[in-house]
Amino acid sequence: MSAAHRLLLTATVAAALLCALWFVPSASATDEQGGARTGATLEAPAPGGTGPSEDGRDSTVYFLGGTALLGLGATSVTLAMRRRGRAS
Repeated sequence: MSAAHRLLLTATVAAALLCALWFVPSASATDEQGGARTGATLEAPAPGGTGPSEDGRDSTVYFLGGTALLGLGATSVTLAMRRRGRAS
């Protein structure tokens, strides 16, 4: 593997990791108005796992982002396996 290919692979992996971390929700000890949270309500999560969660955040964005990244990874693996099959 040439140095250019290794550099491209490293940059691609780093970009994919940063893109995946973009969808990780951040932990926050304050509410949206800047005050401290005093307690959490115990409500059942929405059916289906998407939509507003216990803390009021809409998880649909995380679901769609994760699904898109999973599809991108599956496509990359499929293309790599096809190229490997042609080379042999």
